[in-house]
Amino acid sequence: MNNRIAIVRANSGLTQEKFAAKLGLSQNYVWMLEKGSRVPSARTISDICREFNVNEHWLRTGEGKMLLPVDPEEEILGFVRDLLTDAPDFRRALVRVLARMTTDEWAMLKAKSRELMEHIETPPSQ
Repeated sequence: MNNRIAIVRANSGLTQEKFAAKLGLSQNYVWMLEKGSRVPSARTISDICREFNVNEHWLRTGEGKMLLPVDPEEEILGFVRDLLTDAPDFRRALVRVLARMTTDEWAMLKAKSRELMEHIETPPSQ
């Protein structure tokens, strides 16, 4: 299971320190879990699965898919939760800009997105 915990952490893009903080653990304990010198408690397994949307059967056995299907509303809520609890960064600045857009600006963004997709799908001949 230690390798799968390391895979979950790597997939999340978090350092051992940040992964540990999300789970209420110490970085040293996460290092020991990943190294295989500690066996996670049932609660730690449950916390990993809940926090990172991991299939518990996969985490315990390696069988099946790592991630559970994500409800679109839950995905947005998770993003907003992380956005509000993490240090200010590019994502937060981008959301602040988007939140101030007018209806006309959203329509223009939608039109430009469609134009971009058409360009990607059928690039101009050279």
